[in-house]
Amino acid sequence: MRHIIIIGSGPAGFTAAIYAARAGLQPLLFASSVGIGGELMNTTEVENFPGFPEGVQGPDLMQKMQEQAERFGTEVVYDDITEVDFSGQVKRVTAGDGSVHEAHTVVYATGSAYRKLGIADEDRLSGHGVSWCATCDGFFFREKTIAVVGGGDSAMEEATFLTRFASKVYVIHRREELKASKIMQQRAFDNEKIEFVWNAEVAAIHGDAEVTGVTLRDTVDGTERELPLEGLFIAIGNDPRTHLVHGKLDLTAEGTIAVDGRSSRTSAAGVFAAGDVVDPTYRQAITAAASGTVAALDAEHYLAALGESAAQPADALVG
Repeated sequence: MRHIIIIGSGPAGFTAAIYAARAGLQPLLFASSVGIGGELMNTTEVENFPGFPEGVQGPDLMQKMQEQAERFGTEVVYDDITEVDFSGQVKRVTAGDGSVHEAHTVVYATGSAYRKLGIADEDRLSGHGVSWCATCDGFFFREKTIAVVGGGDSAMEEATFLTRFASKVYVIHRREELKASKIMQQRAFDNEKIEFVWNAEVAAIHGDAEVTGVTLRDTVDGTERELPLEGLFIAIGNDPRTHLVHGKLDLTAEGTIAVDGRSSRTSAAGVFAAGDVVDPTYRQAITAAASGTVAALDAEHYLAALGESAAQPADALVG
């Protein structure tokens, strides 16, 4: 029996592990068998995470977080959780190898996944001109010609933000009308750096080491044409990874896990959520890390209220 199990290995999960481990809770953290480290593993240079004035590579930052968590006693298991049971005071999670693990608390920090176009070379050129985060990567496209794919508020916000850096920003939308709110549309229309490409979808992305352009397909007549680019930002939405907790935890209208106010407390006692899985708005590494801190502290307080002692060996706990 564990004090705490953490599901997820992004900034939220590892920060929760650091705090929980330093509190003597001996956390067991399940990192994905394939996607360890979250979205930062797809980011090259991270320049907006405090404490790194010269910037840091996304994978390096996540490796440091993991090393810090392990230094204080976190046990990391490289496997996926396939099933959860939060119905009783003792929480149970089932791993991909079939093993069942029990704890008095769980921190659910599985993050979110950016929606992809689903075309060839999209993943290969990720971090080399293809991006899903203007705030993360916009700085690297100074005086370059780039495009944003999408027609909602997020796409308009990304395109407008990117005009701070790029010399030209195309907005590629598969229809002739935007889904974005009127105010977000008008901001984009009024920006002289933004040009709209209507009734078009990206059929192919070109480039060997870096993005050099895309093939656009007309969604009305099917004709194709080439558009030279130095960067492609995909803003067609993202989905919180909540498939394991449907019907087990309350969700918000945005599909994220509902929490109580500024806490990490979910609708199931002893289950706490952190990171992008509760955040439909900001989705930054630093806000996810802060959320992981909240979850660990909430879990610690919950255990204290149960009368658990962090000094007690984890295998001596009873349900």
